[in-house]
Amino acid sequence: MFQFKQFSIQQDRCAMKVGTDGVLLGAWAPIDHRPFSVLDIGAGTGLIALMLAQRSQAEHIDAIEIDENAFEQCVDNFENSPWNDRLFCFHASLDDFMDDLEDEDTSDSELAQQYDLIVSNPPFYNEDYKTENESRDLARFQDALPFEDLVEAASVLLSETGVLAVIVPHKEEARLIALAKECDLFPLKITRVKGTPTSEIKRSLVAFSFAETHKLPIDELIIETARHQYTEDYIALTKDFYLKM
Repeated sequence: MFQFKQFSIQQDRCAMKVGTDGVLLGAWAPIDHRPFSVLDIGAGTGLIALMLAQRSQAEHIDAIEIDENAFEQCVDNFENSPWNDRLFCFHASLDDFMDDLEDEDTSDSELAQQYDLIVSNPPFYNEDYKTENESRDLARFQDALPFEDLVEAASVLLSETGVLAVIVPHKEEARLIALAKECDLFPLKITRVKGTPTSEIKRSLVAFSFAETHKLPIDELIIETARHQYTEDYIALTKDFYLKM
Protein backbone atom coordinates (compact mmCIF):
# COMPACT_ATOMS: atom_id res chain seq x y z
CA MET A 1 0.00 0.00 0.00
CA PHE A 2 1.13 3.55 -0.72
CA GLN A 3 -0.22 6.08 1.75
CA PHE A 4 -0.82 9.68 0.71
CA LYS A 5 -2.08 12.47 2.97
CA GLN A 6 -5.75 12.12 2.08
CA PHE A 7 -6.01 8.69 0.42
CA SER A 8 -4.22 5.38 0.05
CA ILE A 9 -3.34 3.25 -2.97
CA GLN A 10 -3.42 -0.54 -2.96
CA GLN A 11 -1.22 -1.73 -5.82
CA ASP A 12 -0.49 -5.44 -5.36
CA ARG A 13 -2.57 -6.38 -8.44
CA CYS A 14 -1.23 -3.64 -10.73
CA ALA A 15 1.68 -4.12 -13.11
CA MET A 16 2.65 -0.47 -12.82
CA LYS A 17 3.08 0.79 -9.27
CA VAL A 18 2.81 4.32 -7.90
CA GLY A 19 5.65 6.34 -9.42
CA THR A 20 6.94 9.85 -9.84
CA ASP A 21 5.44 10.24 -13.34
CA GLY A 22 1.88 9.70 -12.13
CA VAL A 23 2.33 11.96 -9.12
CA LEU A 24 3.81 14.69 -11.32
CA LEU A 25 0.89 14.60 -13.75
CA GLY A 26 -1.74 14.43 -11.02
CA ALA A 27 -0.25 17.44 -9.25
CA TRP A 28 0.54 19.44 -12.41
CA ALA A 29 -2.51 18.98 -14.65
CA PRO A 30 -4.23 22.37 -15.14
CA ILE A 31 -7.47 22.93 -13.24
CA ASP A 32 -7.63 26.74 -13.54
CA HIS A 33 -10.61 26.33 -15.87
CA ARG A 34 -12.49 24.56 -13.06
CA PRO A 35 -13.34 21.30 -14.82
CA PHE A 36 -16.73 19.79 -14.08
CA SER A 37 -15.88 16.46 -15.73
CA VAL A 38 -12.53 14.62 -15.87
CA LEU A 39 -11.35 11.51 -17.72
CA ASP A 40 -8.21 9.50 -16.88
CA ILE A 41 -7.19 7.31 -19.83
CA GLY A 42 -5.24 4.25 -18.67
CA ALA A 43 -5.93 4.70 -14.99
CA GLY A 44 -3.80 1.91 -13.50
CA THR A 45 -4.17 2.16 -9.73
CA GLY A 46 -6.40 5.24 -10.09
CA LEU A 47 -3.71 7.51 -8.63
CA ILE A 48 -4.08 10.44 -11.03
CA ALA A 49 -7.88 10.46 -10.86
CA LEU A 50 -7.71 10.41 -7.05
CA MET A 51 -5.24 13.30 -7.02
CA LEU A 52 -7.57 15.31 -9.24
CA ALA A 53 -10.51 14.47 -6.99
CA GLN A 54 -8.50 15.94 -4.12
CA ARG A 55 -7.35 19.01 -6.07
CA SER A 56 -10.54 19.97 -7.88
CA GLN A 57 -14.26 20.35 -7.41
CA ALA A 58 -14.98 18.24 -10.48
CA GLU A 59 -18.23 16.39 -9.87
CA HIS A 60 -17.74 13.71 -12.51
CA ILE A 61 -14.40 11.85 -12.68
CA ASP A 62 -14.23 8.85 -14.98
CA ALA A 63 -11.32 6.50 -15.57
CA ILE A 64 -10.76 3.72 -18.09
CA GLU A 65 -8.43 0.77 -17.65
CA ILE A 66 -7.99 -2.16 -20.05
CA ASP A 67 -6.18 -4.60 -17.72
CA GLU A 68 -8.66 -6.57 -15.59
CA ASN A 69 -6.55 -6.78 -12.43
CA ALA A 70 -5.65 -3.09 -12.56
CA PHE A 71 -9.30 -2.22 -13.22
CA GLU A 72 -10.45 -4.16 -10.15
CA GLN A 73 -7.79 -2.54 -8.00
CA CYS A 74 -8.66 0.92 -9.32
CA VAL A 75 -12.32 0.35 -8.41
CA ASP A 76 -11.31 -0.68 -4.87
CA ASN A 77 -9.06 2.38 -4.48
CA PHE A 78 -11.88 4.64 -5.66
CA GLU A 79 -14.41 3.03 -3.31
CA ASN A 80 -12.06 3.36 -0.33
CA SER A 81 -11.37 7.05 -0.98
CA PRO A 82 -13.15 10.11 0.46
CA TRP A 83 -14.45 10.93 -3.03
CA ASN A 84 -16.04 7.60 -4.00
CA ASP A 85 -19.26 9.33 -5.06
CA ARG A 86 -17.38 11.30 -7.75
CA LEU A 87 -15.17 8.53 -9.18
CA PHE A 88 -16.05 5.75 -11.62
CA CYS A 89 -13.82 3.31 -13.51
CA PHE A 90 -14.69 1.52 -16.76
CA HIS A 91 -13.09 -1.78 -17.76
CA ALA A 92 -12.50 -1.00 -21.42
CA SER A 93 -10.03 -0.06 -24.09
CA LEU A 94 -10.13 3.50 -25.35
CA ASP A 95 -11.76 2.35 -28.59
CA ASP A 96 -14.44 0.38 -26.75
CA PHE A 97 -15.09 3.28 -24.39
CA MET A 98 -15.62 5.66 -27.30
CA ASP A 99 -17.85 3.14 -29.10
CA ASP A 100 -20.02 2.91 -25.98
CA LEU A 101 -20.31 6.69 -25.81
CA GLU A 102 -21.29 6.82 -29.47
CA ASP A 103 -23.95 4.17 -28.83
CA GLU A 104 -25.39 6.42 -26.12
CA ASP A 105 -25.27 9.45 -28.41
CA THR A 106 -28.43 11.47 -28.67
CA SER A 107 -27.48 13.41 -31.80
CA ASP A 108 -25.44 12.98 -34.94
CA SER A 109 -22.80 15.52 -34.00
CA GLU A 110 -22.03 15.16 -30.29
CA LEU A 111 -21.03 12.36 -27.98
CA ALA A 112 -23.22 11.60 -24.99
CA GLN A 113 -20.36 12.68 -22.71
CA GLN A 114 -17.56 15.22 -23.10
CA TYR A 115 -14.85 16.12 -20.62
CA ASP A 116 -13.34 19.41 -19.44
CA LEU A 117 -10.04 17.72 -18.51
CA ILE A 118 -8.49 14.56 -19.92
CA VAL A 119 -5.30 13.18 -18.36
CA SER A 120 -3.10 10.29 -19.40
CA ASN A 121 0.20 8.78 -18.34
CA PRO A 122 0.42 6.73 -21.54
CA PRO A 123 2.63 3.70 -22.27
CA PHE A 124 6.10 4.93 -23.14
CA TYR A 125 8.13 2.28 -24.85
CA ASN A 126 7.77 1.68 -28.56
CA GLU A 127 10.74 -0.66 -29.04
CA ASP A 128 10.15 -4.05 -30.63
CA TYR A 129 11.02 -6.16 -27.59
CA LYS A 130 8.54 -7.43 -24.99
CA THR A 131 8.86 -9.09 -21.60
CA GLU A 132 7.08 -12.21 -20.39
CA ASN A 133 4.78 -10.11 -18.19
CA GLU A 134 1.74 -9.36 -20.36
CA SER A 135 0.16 -6.92 -17.89
CA ARG A 136 3.37 -4.91 -17.56
CA ASP A 137 3.81 -4.86 -21.34
CA LEU A 138 0.27 -3.60 -21.73
CA ALA A 139 0.97 -0.82 -19.25
CA ARG A 140 4.36 0.16 -20.69
CA PHE A 141 4.35 -0.35 -24.45
CA GLN A 142 3.09 2.26 -26.83
CA ASP A 143 1.23 -0.12 -29.11
CA ALA A 144 -1.32 -0.59 -26.31
CA LEU A 145 -2.22 3.12 -26.57
CA PRO A 146 -0.47 4.88 -29.47
CA PHE A 147 -0.12 8.64 -29.15
CA GLU A 148 -2.09 8.94 -32.40
CA ASP A 149 -5.09 7.22 -30.82
CA LEU A 150 -4.79 9.26 -27.64
CA VAL A 151 -4.83 12.69 -29.27
CA GLU A 152 -7.49 11.70 -31.79
CA ALA A 153 -9.77 10.47 -29.00
CA ALA A 154 -9.07 13.57 -26.91
CA SER A 155 -10.03 15.84 -29.81
CA VAL A 156 -13.44 14.15 -29.84
CA LEU A 157 -13.96 13.70 -26.09
CA LEU A 158 -12.84 17.17 -24.97
CA SER A 159 -15.35 19.93 -24.40
CA GLU A 160 -14.81 23.17 -26.34
CA THR A 161 -12.71 24.70 -23.56
CA GLY A 162 -11.29 21.38 -22.37
CA VAL A 163 -7.64 20.55 -21.65
CA LEU A 164 -5.61 17.41 -22.37
CA ALA A 165 -2.67 16.89 -19.99
CA VAL A 166 -0.06 14.15 -20.47
CA ILE A 167 3.42 13.16 -19.35
CA VAL A 168 5.76 11.66 -21.96
CA PRO A 169 9.48 11.05 -22.43
CA HIS A 170 11.12 14.32 -23.45
CA LYS A 171 12.34 12.72 -26.67
CA GLU A 172 8.67 12.17 -27.66
CA GLU A 173 7.57 15.76 -26.95
CA ALA A 174 7.94 17.14 -30.50
CA ARG A 175 6.23 14.13 -32.08
CA LEU A 176 3.31 14.35 -29.67
CA ILE A 177 2.86 18.07 -30.36
CA ALA A 178 2.91 17.43 -34.11
CA LEU A 179 0.30 14.65 -33.79
CA ALA A 180 -1.91 16.84 -31.61
CA LYS A 181 -1.73 19.70 -34.11
CA GLU A 182 -3.22 17.38 -36.75
CA CYS A 183 -6.24 17.08 -34.44
CA ASP A 184 -6.43 20.86 -33.84
CA LEU A 185 -4.97 20.58 -30.35
CA PHE A 186 -2.19 23.02 -29.44
CA PRO A 187 0.22 23.20 -26.49
CA LEU A 188 -1.10 25.31 -23.62
CA LYS A 189 1.92 24.94 -21.34
CA ILE A 190 4.97 22.69 -21.06
CA THR A 191 7.08 21.72 -18.06
CA ARG A 192 10.28 19.77 -18.68
CA VAL A 193 11.44 17.55 -15.84
CA LYS A 194 15.00 16.77 -14.76
CA GLY A 195 15.99 14.39 -11.97
CA THR A 196 18.88 16.59 -10.81
CA PRO A 197 20.37 19.93 -11.92
CA THR A 198 23.07 18.17 -13.96
CA SER A 199 20.98 15.38 -15.50
CA GLU A 200 19.30 15.46 -18.89
CA ILE A 201 15.65 16.36 -19.29
CA LYS A 202 13.78 13.11 -18.72
CA ARG A 203 10.07 13.91 -19.04
CA SER A 204 7.80 16.50 -20.59
CA LEU A 205 4.50 17.50 -19.03
CA VAL A 206 2.37 18.95 -21.81
CA ALA A 207 -1.12 20.45 -21.68
CA PHE A 208 -3.14 20.96 -24.87
CA SER A 209 -6.27 22.90 -25.77
CA PHE A 210 -8.15 23.88 -28.91
CA ALA A 211 -6.95 27.48 -28.53
CA GLU A 212 -3.55 28.24 -30.08
CA THR A 213 -1.19 30.00 -27.64
CA HIS A 214 1.26 32.40 -29.28
CA LYS A 215 3.44 32.90 -26.19
CA LEU A 216 3.73 29.33 -24.97
CA PRO A 217 4.83 29.14 -21.31
CA ILE A 218 7.67 26.63 -20.96
CA ASP A 219 9.45 25.99 -17.68
CA GLU A 220 11.70 23.42 -16.07
CA LEU A 221 11.23 21.35 -12.92
CA ILE A 222 14.16 19.74 -11.10
CA ILE A 223 13.15 17.01 -8.65
CA GLU A 224 16.14 16.81 -6.29
CA THR A 225 19.56 18.34 -5.73
CA ALA A 226 20.89 15.13 -4.11
CA ARG A 227 19.40 11.79 -3.08
CA HIS A 228 16.14 12.60 -1.22
CA GLN A 229 17.05 16.30 -1.12
CA TYR A 230 14.04 17.65 -2.96
CA THR A 231 13.91 21.08 -4.57
CA GLU A 232 11.53 23.78 -3.36
CA ASP A 233 9.63 23.61 -6.66
CA TYR A 234 9.06 19.86 -6.38
CA ILE A 235 8.01 20.16 -2.74
CA ALA A 236 5.58 22.96 -3.61
CA LEU A 237 4.05 20.82 -6.37
CA THR A 238 3.65 17.62 -4.35
CA LYS A 239 3.38 18.65 -0.67
CA ASP A 240 -0.42 18.27 -0.59
CA PHE A 241 0.03 14.57 -1.36
CA TYR A 242 3.26 13.07 -0.02
CA LEU A 243 3.24 12.37 3.73
CA LYS A 244 6.83 13.53 4.28
CA MET A 245 6.80 16.67 2.14
